[in-house]
Amino acid sequence: MRYLPVAAAAAMTLLTISTAVQGQRPDSAIDARSSAWVAKGKAAQASGDLAGATDAYESALAVDPRNREGFIGLGEIARVHDLPGKAIRYYREALELQPDDVAALTEQGEALVQQGAVDRAKGNLTKLRAICSKKACPEVAQLTAAIAKGPPVVTASVTSAASATKN
Repeated sequence: MRYLPVAAAAAMTLLTISTAVQGQRPDSAIDARSSAWVAKGKAAQASGDLAGATDAYESALAVDPRNREGFIGLGEIARVHDLPGKAIRYYREALELQPDDVAALTEQGEALVQQGAVDRAKGNLTKLRAICSKKACPEVAQLTAAIAKGPPVVTASVTSAASATKN
């Protein structure tokens, strides 16, 4: 009689845990609707409709926030809009889902170079080389070339003194 309440509680705990685990999808299973939205986003991006592509990628992430292709697509669009900081954040989200994603590491490295953080981009290159040590990855050469090229040169525009005094 002393063990009956403890045994009943343990049985209920095991029953609850096993039921919860059976109802979950594995992490690798991305919702098919999310993948369809990513495909729509890629098609819109290829046709030049960046607003439509952004909407599609955001819809994909709303359906399944574990779809790293949606984050990578949003990062690519942010880079086109010359927003490397935002792109880096999207690539970081993708890398949190899968730290050895070669595409996300490469794109994030290029965005870091675009922002001027060449040392951090070299860190991405080191990770890429470690991941690609057993196979040939063209992404290593791509990021190496971006680092060698360096950040874009931004020139300041000069206003004439006459127009400055009129204001």
